[in-house]
Amino acid sequence: MRKRIALFLLLSAACFAGNAQPHQGQIADEIALPTPTGDTLRLSSFRGKVVLLDFWASWCKPCRAANKGMAKVYSKFRDKGFEIYSISIDDEQDKWIRAIKQDKITWNQVNSKGGWYSPLVRQWGIDGIPTSFLVDKDGVLVAMDLDGKQLEETLKYMLEK
Repeated sequence: MRKRIALFLLLSAACFAGNAQPHQGQIADEIALPTPTGDTLRLSSFRGKVVLLDFWASWCKPCRAANKGMAKVYSKFRDKGFEIYSISIDDEQDKWIRAIKQDKITWNQVNSKGGWYSPLVRQWGIDGIPTSFLVDKDGVLVAMDLDGKQLEETLKYMLEK
């Protein structure tokens, strides 16, 4: 009986670990997804810059509200080495593109179709949106889900050193 319980616990831990979110200090896995124009954009193409990975969707009201705040942060820091790599989990490309236009998004956009079943959502352990990860110039995850003020303070520190 003890062997069965131990095996169950081991298998359970392995299942949960497979869906765990990346953690601080870990190198961000490569992401290569299509842009609205169909080109493939790789996360690694931003090496040397501080990047905010932003998971969102056009149907997510908190995500759409967050876009306004991100626009301010992006315009303030983009010339200092900051980029946003927004990953939409929309299944319907036309709604995603319409949201980009309506929200006047000027930063990088890619799409990982499949909603909550998107392989990328599962790989990154996303269980709610908006969710964001801040990646340093070397591709290392340094923070998650910073609010506007925390993000600005962190960017000031990271981009002025």
